[in-house]
Amino acid sequence: MSKSWTCINMTKSIKMESHCLCVCVCVCARVRIISVKDVEPSGWRNRMECSWKAVLLLVCASLGVQYTAIRTLRDSLAGPCQGVYECQSRHHRESNWKTLCDDSWMSMEPTQKHILLFATTRSGSSFTGQLLNQHPEIFYMFEPLYHVQQAFTNSSGRIRRSLDRRALLGAYRDLLLNLYKCDLHFMESYIRPEPQDHVTNSFFRRSSSHALCSPPVCLEGGNGAALAPPEESWCTKKCGILNLTLASKSCLTRGHVAIKTVRIPEVKDLRTLVEDPRLDLKIIHLVRDPRAILASRMTAFSDQFRAWKIWNATGRQPRYVDLSQITSTCKDMVASAEAGLQRPAWLQGRYLLVRYEDLAFNPKHMANKLYQFIGLEMEDRVQTWITRNTNSNLSAPFEWNYKYSTTRDSRMTAESWRLHLGYDIVRTVQNLCNDTLALLGYRRVHSTIQLRNLSYSLVEPITFQTNLSQT
Repeated sequence: MSKSWTCINMTKSIKMESHCLCVCVCVCARVRIISVKDVEPSGWRNRMECSWKAVLLLVCASLGVQYTAIRTLRDSLAGPCQGVYECQSRHHRESNWKTLCDDSWMSMEPTQKHILLFATTRSGSSFTGQLLNQHPEIFYMFEPLYHVQQAFTNSSGRIRRSLDRRALLGAYRDLLLNLYKCDLHFMESYIRPEPQDHVTNSFFRRSSSHALCSPPVCLEGGNGAALAPPEESWCTKKCGILNLTLASKSCLTRGHVAIKTVRIPEVKDLRTLVEDPRLDLKIIHLVRDPRAILASRMTAFSDQFRAWKIWNATGRQPRYVDLSQITSTCKDMVASAEAGLQRPAWLQGRYLLVRYEDLAFNPKHMANKLYQFIGLEMEDRVQTWITRNTNSNLSAPFEWNYKYSTTRDSRMTAESWRLHLGYDIVRTVQNLCNDTLALLGYRRVHSTIQLRNLSYSLVEPITFQTNLSQT
């Protein structure tokens, strides 16, 4: 019996699995080696070769292997319910999918919008966040990354030296991803004291979220609570402890998720989230005049900025003043703005730069711009909130003493620092943050008289060239 016949039959008997090509090649190679010994020298070349049918089978097997390998690789990378495909049905219980997706796939555009208000401390982010919080379909969370930072902070209030910056950023991104998928249980690893049976009374600034202070999370909230500005004492007293399971379910019903954070240094640190196919993430980058930021921090965080306050009161710079408290802010702010304004491919249609001063001077126009960028209609309730919370005549007296208050004369708030900050400090900040001021359109002052003259605007008219919609 010829060896070529054996090769053909063995090849036919092999199933087209991932290893079939290797087996076929080995079988033919072995047959060819045996044939060299068994045939006469004059005819060994023709008899040792597999027939053309065997070659054809090998080609078919090769194509089958490539198809199978590519399909397997795609499925393993995508996993169930990921990418631009969504399953036709999902079952959710306590933020863990009870069943994986079946084989029924349906191509569809993601409908849930994910919004990140990206800012720095004392840049007007609390006020801006409330513009998002007023929308009835947005589930808004105020600084949930606070819990991650606290989990890695020792008793002295400093981040542990052994903690790698990349590890902390990784923890931030993991939490953001899970919160955008409405898995609030993921926070339980960071909340202190640790929640028991998925309930906690230590959720940071819960009252800043209407969704967490209204049904079904809080049965005492009622519809009237959504129209009132958030008050720290009311939500805690009326709603009691927070049930994270109910909060997760409420998040799923809201449709869209917005999160405010001041704890991520640069916008480039968010690239993995922006490129994650499970999210439809858009970044609102809020900036503010660094001179105003410093003045606000000196008022809100007196202990941390004691040296600056002494400098402002005496006009003499203490030797131990920490200039990095403002230079690091300027560095991160300008790096993020430059990255966003360059419009890299991964940020196309997903980045909007907003100056707090523009928002304070013309809140309704800028709020419309924000919602246009997000892709949602601005509800009448948002406009009502703007009217009630940017007019000083409607402000409650107690709110002026609250460092996170959002009820005030927004225009006056944006420029009040000019009446309180000494020119010597202003000049120093201008020299340290010159690039930031120039990029973001803030004018320098050259005397105390010019600083105190509020009729001279320090905010240049400027239009940042970024796309409002995704291309």
